[in-house]
Parts: sequence; C-alpha cells; structure tokens
Amino acid sequence: MRILVAMSGGVDSSAVAGLLHEGGHEVVGATLQLYDHGAATAKRGACCAGQDIHDARRVADRLGIPHYVLDREERFRDAVVRDFADAYARGETPIPCVRCNQTVKFHDLVELARGLGCDALATGHYVRRVDGPRGPELRRAADPARDQSYFLFATTPDQLAFSRFPLGDFPDKAAVRAEAARLGLPVSEKPDSQDICFVPSGRYHDVVARFRPDAAEPGEIAHLDGRVLGRHAGVARYTVGQGRGLGAASRDGGGEPLYVAALDAGRRRVVVGPRAALPRVEIVAGEVNWLRPPPAGPFPCEVKLRAREAPQPAVAEWDAAAALLRVRPVAPAVAAPGQACVLYEGERVLGGGFIRRGAGAVPVIDTAGTAA
Repeated sequence: MRILVAMSGGVDSSAVAGLLHEGGHEVVGATLQLYDHGAATAKRGACCAGQDIHDARRVADRLGIPHYVLDREERFRDAVVRDFADAYARGETPIPCVRCNQTVKFHDLVELARGLGCDALATGHYVRRVDGPRGPELRRAADPARDQSYFLFATTPDQLAFSRFPLGDFPDKAAVRAEAARLGLPVSEKPDSQDICFVPSGRYHDVVARFRPDAAEPGEIAHLDGRVLGRHAGVARYTVGQGRGLGAASRDGGGEPLYVAALDAGRRRVVVGPRAALPRVEIVAGEVNWLRPPPAGPFPCEVKLRAREAPQPAVAEWDAAAALLRVRPVAPAVAAPGQACVLYEGERVLGGGFIRRGAGAVPVIDTAGTAA
C-alpha cells in the first residue's frame, strides 16, 4: 500500500512510519506545523512545532522516505485555539485534542492522502481498527493506560475506513520505544508530549484571556442556594466538579467541602455546592457522531464522560428529531459541559458527542437539600 503517515516528531508516529516502511509499504511522511508560540517551539516534549518538525524530518531521512511539512497555523488557530477560548467563555470545559483530530488532523490529512494517491492514512494513536461484519469498527487499545479511543469518537465512518492505527495492539509504550530503537530511529528516547500542545506554560487561562478577555473578568462565587461566598478571577479557571481554587468558598459555613456545580458565564458566576448535588441522572450531548447506526429506542451501553475514567453502565437513546443523545448512567455521574460523552459496547466505540448543559443550566437546591 501507499500510506501517508502523520508524523508529529514523537516516538509513536515515528515508530509507525518505521514499521510500515519495514513491512514493505510505500510510506510518505507528513507533519503539520500548527503553532509557533515562542517557548512552545523549544519546549521539550511538545508537539507539532519547532524541534518536533526537525525530529520528524530526521526520522524520514533515516528511513529514506519523502516528507512534507504543511503550514496549518491559521486553520489550527481558528478551528482549535479559538474554539478552546470560546468554549471557556461559554462556561464549558473543551477538549482541544478532539477538535484537532476532528478538523486539522483527520479531515485535512485524509484529503491530503487521497490527493497524493495514497491508499490509507496511518497515525500513532493507541486505538484499534477492526474490520467487522458491517465495516470497520473503532475499538479500545490493547493497553488501557494508553487507550485514546475517547479522543477519536468524532472520526467519521469514512475516515475510519481510510485510517490505520498500527500501535493499537502493542502491550505498552515500552514495547513501542523498543521497536523505535530496533529500527534505529533517532527519537526512540524522546519524552512524551505533555499537557495541551499550544499551552507550553500550563497556564491555559492566559491563552483564553488573549482570545476572550471576557472569560477572565472577575465575578462572584455563589452557593446553589444563592448565598455569595467569595470572588473569582474568571470563569475560565473553573470546571464542573472542581474543588480547588475556590479560596474561602471551598467550604460551607459548617465546614462541608464545596465543589463547582455549574458555571453561569452570562453572569460571570461560579456556582458551588456539596458533592451530593453534582451528579446528574441524565446527560445530554450534541454534535453527535455515530460509528454505527443508532438503535431505535433506548439501548444499554457503557459511557465515558472523562478521558481518565473507565466506561460506566448506562442506557442511551438517540433523539433524532432534536439531534441529541440522551444518556442515563446507572449510577448518577458528574458531567462537565464541553467534555465528550462517548458510548461503548465492550471494546467498541459506538459514537459520542459533546456534553450540553441541562435545561436549567444552573442547578438549584430544593427544600430537601438535594439538587433539582
């Protein structure tokens, strides 16, 4: 096959290029230049800028394969970075890696691969693509600690059919590094990427403030019952379920710990409440992508609401008229608007969407002291 390999300059994508080349495929390397934020280009363990582009080229030279660098800074800024800031300004908690995969990487690279006459696109993601009886299926990686299926739920069926993920069956990262070393690749010991690639300092609220200054404006921290408990320095610093960074509002008068229950961005208000007030019995998601036709009526599945949690039993239903996914976890769960709601059937990804706010947006406490 003629395969375009998305080469970020890291160990994973470099190993993919090396393994496919060794296997007799005609490999073409492509690296996306996504940003140039000063220190980000020189930070060890970043991706898609500066040193990483140089490293990708070194690997391509070592393998003797063609390598292209594509300037996608403007596209990345509009589709990922601005979206990131806008989401925080709405009181949501975005996942820029999903947006990047959804737009710049899979959409643009699949088009490039086809334009170059390639038969497939290969990436260094830790997921498995399995040809099932009704077509390709996206499944979790063999290494649960490395599994990235949550971040690829928005991959369309057409993109999935065209994509290959050679690392999905590897037992762990050590095995991938060993292969990279065996192939003589100069990045075999390179550290993994850390944090959000375009936020090298880790201070993501600085990036948000640059694009959306309104998200950095101060406001009130209020209890679910309406009491004002303190002040904050911008809603972009908070996410639903957070217990840190609340200052004097971290505990109620009686000493009970408080957590962020909702973000009322329009009023610049962070709403807090006891842990028992946070879980929801129903989660609603929009911008839904299905990797199999959705069943008619409610169906059992597992749902994952955060990248680092295990899927939990749930009952889901596709509301086609409203284009919304409605999920009822067996055990009520904390759901942060803007995060992904991904459905699984065992190891297989069925589809998913982005969590929306509930009808009331901000929960209230009823007379019994529970969230309504």
